Amino acid sequence: MSTLESWAYLSRVVEGPSRHLQALLREGRTADEIADGVRSRAGWIGGLRAQTENRYTWDRPAEDLERAAECGYTLLTPESPGWPREAIDLAFTRGAAAAAHNGAVPQPDGIAPHALWVRGNPDLAGLFANSVGVVGTRQATQYGHTATRDLVKGLGKYRYTIVSGGAVGIDTVAHLTALDVNAPTVAVAACGPGVAYPRSNAAMFDRIAASGGAIVSEYPPDTTPDRHRFLTRNRLVAGLTLGTVLVEAAFRSGALNTLKWVNTFNRAAMAVPGPITDVESLGANLAIQDNRATMVLNADQIHEQLCGVGQVDAEGAMEALFPASDVQRLTRNELRIYDALPPVGRPGREAEDIAADAGLTIGLTVHILMDLAGRGLVERERRLWSRAERPDEEESAAASQG
Repeated sequence: MSTLESWAYLSRVVEGPSRHLQALLREGRTADEIADGVRSRAGWIGGLRAQTENRYTWDRPAEDLERAAECGYTLLTPESPGWPREAIDLAFTRGAAAAAHNGAVPQPDGIAPHALWVRGNPDLAGLFANSVGVVGTRQATQYGHTATRDLVKGLGKYRYTIVSGGAVGIDTVAHLTALDVNAPTVAVAACGPGVAYPRSNAAMFDRIAASGGAIVSEYPPDTTPDRHRFLTRNRLVAGLTLGTVLVEAAFRSGALNTLKWVNTFNRAAMAVPGPITDVESLGANLAIQDNRATMVLNADQIHEQLCGVGQVDAEGAMEALFPASDVQRLTRNELRIYDALPPVGRPGREAEDIAADAGLTIGLTVHILMDLAGRGLVERERRLWSRAERPDEEESAAASQG
């Protein structure tokens, strides 16, 4: 195994993603060999030579490891037990190949990370094994807050790890809700150990690290959160999770960049529809319209997208959650009879009059009336029939008519 100092040096001088570094690792080169080659400017490092031209003298691995430890971070590498090898292979290798085969345009930066700085739970393999990304706009509306809380609470019962970017808005709501329901959560940062961005979320990051979740960064200590790093960070949220849900996004929202990566890696791309009058939902609504994302309305539907075919019946779950009323279960002929009956509190009607209004024979009308009476929907007083007093049913019937 290579020394941790070699990996720390490569993390400092090679800002990921690096196609050249990954190629050398696939050739069987060790991190020690590559680090020595970068330092000595060896010809065999190929394109890595130009990539490190202005940084190879930044030779401070011991200091970086010490600084990271002071901030509560450890360095995870492909040689570490907790390295998310399966998640990386599913997205960056098999997923990207499948997406390209299906017509997706390969992205030049769709390259796996070569090292990750982690605060909290170092078992990223376990955290990402059953994970879902939840992302959206920083300018979240009340609708976005409510939708995110509802989805994350529902996902908590399935024990998904909630992954997001730690930003204000939808990201923050996703992380905090996960903490509230004791679901593991991971914040993928666009800055290095020692930098909390946004500062307003520093306490939240502490809670995440202490709760069994993790703060993950591709960048070495004290790296600043520059704009391009947020775009690079997005590929990790998309690639390391089973799928990602876009809650709210304006037309040019950065969250749409994450959705692009989700499709690049052939992961499950999902979006929550929003009001057509709200600019913060325009990007999400268009993603659904353009088939860049599957519309999801609740956690059960998200779970169905992430599981194997036939493992989950989201529609059945909704049927159980919102069961039909007795009136809503009536057949067409039964409803014709029921509608011909006077409302509760009005005098009853004879079967002949009911049959005439319903357009059915007397025999069939009486048969249906007797059956409905047996179910408690209809009352009979001598020759007069009327609806039984069921306020909930009256309300449901009115709603179904509307």
